[in-house]
Amino acid sequence: MGNDTRRLAVITGASSGIGRATALRLARDGWRVVVIARREAPLKELATEVAAAGGEAVVEPCDAGDGEAVIAMAGRVLAAHGAPDVIVNCAGAGRWIYIEDTSPEEIRSMMAAPFFAAFHTTHAFMNAMLERKKGLILQINSPSGVMPWGGATGYCSTRFALRGLHEALRMDLVGTGVRSSHVILGEVSSSYFDANPGSQEHIPKIARLIPLSTPEQCADVIAGAIRRPRDTVSAPFMLTLFLWTNAVVPWLVRWLVKVTQRKRG
Repeated sequence: MGNDTRRLAVITGASSGIGRATALRLARDGWRVVVIARREAPLKELATEVAAAGGEAVVEPCDAGDGEAVIAMAGRVLAAHGAPDVIVNCAGAGRWIYIEDTSPEEIRSMMAAPFFAAFHTTHAFMNAMLERKKGLILQINSPSGVMPWGGATGYCSTRFALRGLHEALRMDLVGTGVRSSHVILGEVSSSYFDANPGSQEHIPKIARLIPLSTPEQCADVIAGAIRRPRDTVSAPFMLTLFLWTNAVVPWLVRWLVKVTQRKRG
């Protein structure tokens, strides 16, 4: 494994958006980053950019929704670099549609990212992290995993599953030195809605109060969560305010979402 003392971060969903920005941010902060996504070409482009900034990116093309593929990938990473200090489970996809429009095949695809990708990646590296008695796993999630809205049934369900993974890990990992952090981010100016036409119109009007974030701003939040781990991290502030309100008076948030969400018809 050599004598390189740089910390190691494993990042899923690294080919675009928040995952890509996080890989660049951590690499510039001195981390070696293992970048994971299904498409190899954008990962190689990312590695070139990381190298130009003086960092190192280990390219691992892998469908994180495929458990056996993830185990094989983790074996290569562990043999070459050892246990990761941080896992950033950033892979995510899925259209915002009603349940009657969601085929069995599509909901399986939605579950593959984020939930199965996060589960498989965490599973594959967990023993090594437990043996070292140190590590942080970040589950990068949407507000829909806490405050769902209409017209995105499958998407919200998978995000609730990711939140459930975090909550279960919190209990599993007590006293181990390894911990899970739930990072909830608002709407991001990425290519997500271009790739999922018709989804954006399902955002409740009340959400317009939450400022749009760039992937780079989200990467800053994630970097901060790594520096100072907490059970739950959220941004921007207006989203945090909504989450606080939901924790105290959930009926009020449900009502606000209900009366401002897109009507069926």
